[in-house]
Amino acid sequence: MSTKPPSGTRDFLPDEIRRREHVIGVVRDVYERYGFEPLETPAFENIDTLLGKYGDEGNKLIFKILRRGEHEGSGEADLALRYDLTVPLARVVAQYQNELPKFFKRYQIQPVWRADRPAKGRFREFYQCDIDSIGSTSTLVEVQLLGAVTEVLSTLGFHDFEVRVNHRQLLRSLLVNALAPEAQYPAILVALDKFDKIGREGVDKELIAQGISEAVRTRICNWAGAAFRQDWLDKLEPQFPLIDDDGRAAFENLRQIFRLSAEMPSADRLRFQPSLARGLSYYTGAIMEIAVPDLAGSLGGGGRYDNLIGMFLGRDIPACGFSLGLERIIFVMTERNMFPPGVARSAADVMVTLWNEQSRQDAIALATELRHSGLRVDLYSEAHKIGGQLKYAVGRNVPLVTIVGEDERARGEVKIKNLLTREEQSVSRADVGGRLREILASNRSASK
Repeated sequence: MSTKPPSGTRDFLPDEIRRREHVIGVVRDVYERYGFEPLETPAFENIDTLLGKYGDEGNKLIFKILRRGEHEGSGEADLALRYDLTVPLARVVAQYQNELPKFFKRYQIQPVWRADRPAKGRFREFYQCDIDSIGSTSTLVEVQLLGAVTEVLSTLGFHDFEVRVNHRQLLRSLLVNALAPEAQYPAILVALDKFDKIGREGVDKELIAQGISEAVRTRICNWAGAAFRQDWLDKLEPQFPLIDDDGRAAFENLRQIFRLSAEMPSADRLRFQPSLARGLSYYTGAIMEIAVPDLAGSLGGGGRYDNLIGMFLGRDIPACGFSLGLERIIFVMTERNMFPPGVARSAADVMVTLWNEQSRQDAIALATELRHSGLRVDLYSEAHKIGGQLKYAVGRNVPLVTIVGEDERARGEVKIKNLLTREEQSVSRADVGGRLREILASNRSASK
């Protein structure tokens, strides 16, 4: 019987969990400093809540849950695992509309599931760190979201990322004026979104497979592969002959995002990406994505989705959000050795050794005293030779151990052994907690 977890999932050992908690801590801190509040939703939703919200490609990736009990043999599904955190948010806003503030700003850090093909840095079960603002059409919403996610990545130590932006209405304008068949807009956008991964030739092949004419393919690929100058915002007419009034309105929206971001952390990170489409069908306005070199895919993305909540509520409520992929961030940080030394800290500050079976009660009392003094304490559970206990502590990266033999007990003392420096000292039982903290502080200073 295989002991491996299912394909596309992972077990998290202690060091991996500490790295994850480090990233989540940074994300939560930044999001809250931008005024966002926490929210959690169930791991699974009614299947009708999810179906039809992500486009045909997304529907195929939903993990469905078969009916149970007397309906088990029907082969039908009534529930599904959460595909993302945005649709559940839309349901929550519709359900609790009278209890939420006019402008609801929430963050949510929970796992989602997709029946995708696993690849390097891509999993079927993964965490998303979402930030969304509900109730306003103001461009300040996009600007604040971009500032927050940029600050998260900068705080984590990323220096080579860029935030790519585009606009779904601009893309639609392009397709209209390129005379693309409207029924094939979703398939064309899926292909277009792959431009930076498979290049013009690859996109052209996918469009051929969709039956798109050569003239339409040429217009679309010329747009997607254009090398836009820095002054693109101020020279729309000569550069973009294929857009109409709706497209120009989208450009004005992007212009505002760039200008208002001048004082934000994202100011030097924003890039216009004409091929960026974002596969989810619910986007209605500006769309965004974070790219780093040497990563197949992005660290996160998002956009405006002013019509999604209306599917549940019966009236549209403006909304915009961004999602960071926790697993991808951790994957890149691990490969690049970006985690601070303190993240991979030991399981305990000190281990209390056990001299013999008769000293168990005293060892428990010492461990309890040290925990009450604020230390993380492990208690060795069997009266093995002290050498073996020290070896165990070294293997777990515990920096300090305490030893209370017959002589120490008679003098009312505790021997402290620093496993990093190999130094030993004996202190009174009353002073051991304070002395251990001093040694720990000295060890940390020496490691910097």
